[in-house]
Amino acid sequence: MDMVKQVKAAHILVKTEKKARDIKTMMETGESFSAMARKYSDCPSGRDGGDLGWFGRGQMVPDFEKAAFAGVPGDVLGPVRTNFGWHLIMVQDTK
Repeated sequence: MDMVKQVKAAHILVKTEKKARDIKTMMETGESFSAMARKYSDCPSGRDGGDLGWFGRGQMVPDFEKAAFAGVPGDVLGPVRTNFGWHLIMVQDTK
């Protein structure tokens, strides 16, 4: 049974899957998630390193929420497609 009630996460939102994959590749070579969010994210949260804070079920669009709640702290998930675009999601904590 899934006992995760809330997730603390950050994300990077871009227009294309290719851009999301390119950013994820840059992070795999040492770039920080928050720096990449500040540089590339189309979401206003980008200026805060992509920080979305804590959220519970039903607060995010379904595909985003499904990915975030399936992750464990430290995971960078995605690209995940929603009606907003393509997301990379970093799970920071769960409770």
